[in-house]
Amino acid sequence: MEDGVLKPGDRLPPQRRLAALLDVDLTTVTRAYDEARRRNLLQGRGARGTYVAAPKAELSAVLDLSMNIPPHPDNVDFDDLLKQGLAQVLMRADTGLLMTYHLGGGSITDREAGAKWIEPMFGSVPPEHVVVCPGAQAAIAALIFALTEPGDVILAEPTVYPGLRTAATQFGRSIVPVSTDKHGMLPQALEEAVRQHAPRLVYLNPTLQNPTVVTMPGKRRKELAVVAKRCGLRIVEDDPYWLLAESPPPPIATFAPEHVYYISTLSKCLTPGLRVAFVLVRDPLERERFLVALRSFALMVSSLTAALATQWILDGSADKLMAGVRDEARVRHKMARDILSGRYEGAGDGLHVWIELPAYWQSHQLARVAEKEGLAVMPAEAFSLNGEFDNAIRISLGSIKDRQRLHAALKRLSQLLARRPDA
Repeated sequence: MEDGVLKPGDRLPPQRRLAALLDVDLTTVTRAYDEARRRNLLQGRGARGTYVAAPKAELSAVLDLSMNIPPHPDNVDFDDLLKQGLAQVLMRADTGLLMTYHLGGGSITDREAGAKWIEPMFGSVPPEHVVVCPGAQAAIAALIFALTEPGDVILAEPTVYPGLRTAATQFGRSIVPVSTDKHGMLPQALEEAVRQHAPRLVYLNPTLQNPTVVTMPGKRRKELAVVAKRCGLRIVEDDPYWLLAESPPPPIATFAPEHVYYISTLSKCLTPGLRVAFVLVRDPLERERFLVALRSFALMVSSLTAALATQWILDGSADKLMAGVRDEARVRHKMARDILSGRYEGAGDGLHVWIELPAYWQSHQLARVAEKEGLAVMPAEAFSLNGEFDNAIRISLGSIKDRQRLHAALKRLSQLLARRPDA
């Protein structure tokens, strides 16, 4: 193909015939064809055979730095991992059970996998304390639905994950911002907000916070846990990046286990396609309330997805993939630090960077100009609760698969930051 001997549309020999011609094992040829398809070099057409693919057209010139997803690990064959995982699931599971309804919360095996997933944070956890959910967003929405009433107040930091605002608004709850410093939410400000607003719930994202990348130190976590216990508050601890962080402090849930609902998702550590999150809910009555709320809009996790997640966690594939994601993320952070130099505000790990802008750029203005120049970034106002926000943008380092294209995107952003906007 590279020499032009084979051209787009040419048919390749059947795999058995090629194996005989080359005197190699059939599985070798099969894997080679699979790899060529993965690289978009070949195209399978069912019974008609395999053909040389036409060059893949790049339909979008946009370099996306806006979506927080795990980077594709350079040293992990994701396609092979996926095929092996699904093969094991189909070999061991009853396909009838995979394709039917199940009660929400996950099977006992799924919950055991969830307990193993959060073991680095909490040590040994009884599987019955773990609820399996179709993603962290569903878990957040169900907790709001279960633990609050229409008109209730939820407390959060002023710059926060937009999905919280979406869920709260849909359910008729209001979110009130609580003051922060460089370590996150201030305990005294939380206590004052409790006296003033009588909230039912507090939302916190304490590790590599989205979008500011602040990791709350252990002392601050303990202080907030004390306030929660003293005031009878419930905390939703949304912690998607804990396993990607370098030596993070223990979760807030370790300091106030009866007051905190802990969420850990696979979407930020492994792949967004696994819409699976694990929620630690220790009290059986509150666990049932949570499940009832969850069933009202998400009956269950897809059985096939849950089975694949469980297979990967129990056979070690999840750890292998997560280690690859962690290593790749750190390579990309170094790239961002080198290219963006003094403007880099990252932690060296995780999936995103918070960039304070020069005074001559406003965040919404830079985002618009960047879009016209083929870059997608997230302006600070997208994360603001009260209309007040830093003059900053969030960029995500995992959404561009190829390192060279990421390098090009960061260079383009650096050049944009260095020049003043047109009058």
